[in-house]
Amino acid sequence: MNWRQIHRGTSLVFTATVVICFVAAALSAPGWIYYLPLPPLLLLLGTGLYMFVLPYRKRRATA
Repeated sequence: MNWRQIHRGTSLVFTATVVICFVAAALSAPGWIYYLPLPPLLLLLGTGLYMFVLPYRKRRATA
């Protein structure tokens, strides 16, 4: 499993948690439910930044 697949799977989880939060907001859920998307979002940030830097890192290693 490569980083792109992990990033894609995490984005699906993030999207699902955001949808859950919108549904919960319509049903007046407790306040902690709005923090559910944060862990997948942080993982998306990490994998996204890694994939962004990867081509520059490879280019520098070959130079």
